[in-house]
Amino acid sequence: MMSSIFGKAASIVTTSLALLAITASWAFAAEALPTAGEPYAKVLFAAAAMMGAVFSIAVGAVGAALAIGSAAKSACEAVGRNPGVQGKIMMTMLVGMAMAESIAIYALVISLILLFANPYMKYFLF
Repeated sequence: MMSSIFGKAASIVTTSLALLAITASWAFAAEALPTAGEPYAKVLFAAAAMMGAVFSIAVGAVGAALAIGSAAKSACEAVGRNPGVQGKIMMTMLVGMAMAESIAIYALVISLILLFANPYMKYFLF
């Protein structure tokens, strides 16, 4: 019973976030609409760059969250088994969490590059 409620909630949240990501890209791409006679490459490129940025940060954040949660769970189990080494376990856990969080930071950098300093912009925007 409980798992079906969480499954429905997870599917609703996932669908809502996907729709939000798609519609937000279209809304912000409207700023790049061409005037009469210009090609739509600018609009398509802006929408594709925004979708790539959304996908990058989403995957990076989910990956980092799963890794940090796993590290915290394992550290809690280890301290529960052997409370005497809590300090060493805590230090190792914090270093591991920092390494996992760097994945999200790299994803943020990639997203910002795609949005503001895209190296392929010169090929599509004339």
